[in-house]
Amino acid sequence: MKVALYHNDQERSLEIVKELKKELDEKGIEQDDLDPDLVITVGGDGTLLGAFHHYIGLKEDLRFVGLHTGHLGFYTDWLGDEVPELVRSLVNDSGQRVSYPLLKLTTTMADGTTEEYLALNEATLKQPVGTLVADIYLGDHLFEGFRGDGVAIATPTGSTAYNKANGGAVLHPSLQAIQMSEIASINNRVFRTLGSPLIVPKGQKITVKPKHQSFLITCDQLEILAEDVTSVTFEAAEQAIHFASYRHLDFWHRVQQAFISDCE
Repeated sequence: MKVALYHNDQERSLEIVKELKKELDEKGIEQDDLDPDLVITVGGDGTLLGAFHHYIGLKEDLRFVGLHTGHLGFYTDWLGDEVPELVRSLVNDSGQRVSYPLLKLTTTMADGTTEEYLALNEATLKQPVGTLVADIYLGDHLFEGFRGDGVAIATPTGSTAYNKANGGAVLHPSLQAIQMSEIASINNRVFRTLGSPLIVPKGQKITVKPKHQSFLITCDQLEILAEDVTSVTFEAAEQAIHFASYRHLDFWHRVQQAFISDCE
């Protein structure tokens, strides 16, 4: 098994990476940042998102392990003082994993060309200045006309982030679905939207057709200034992200730990 280390540049993270390299060498585990079988991230959830976008598409069975330098996050199972325990788990690795769904978004240009992106957490579509005006389709059917700051489309794991702040539901990652929530929509006697978060299953698409020549798309940490883009389509991706499940924490345990109280 070949292991890559992906980390931020904080002092604590660099100390942990140094310890990890020493432990991996002592256990005879090969380190390969170019063609790994497993990626260990050192930092926080943002670091893991960075690793996802850096390595996704490299190989279908690539797995991730998150080591957090602070408190446990939604994607990180290990803490900075647990390096020896983590490396011992690698020694006894048998390929065990848990998989989470991803979001695919496809932009279509005025000339018909398309470009695809994958998101682990969420994507948003916004008008940075002024009001976003767009038609929203479910499949090929015009569902509503939208006016407001924008829309957010989340994966189940991403449903705890921007989506939750928009009043969306928290979805378990075993559900193959995506969720669209409105960002400060305008609803009155002239302009009207559903107003509630919308959950659609795998196989159904949400297409947003803005009535602007340029607008902003975010895909996790990536920002895309869309110019001459006529539509953006969102759907549950065929691909998934895989985490090595040495002691992968239950999703609802993570939710309780993050938003309600510490779990025993």
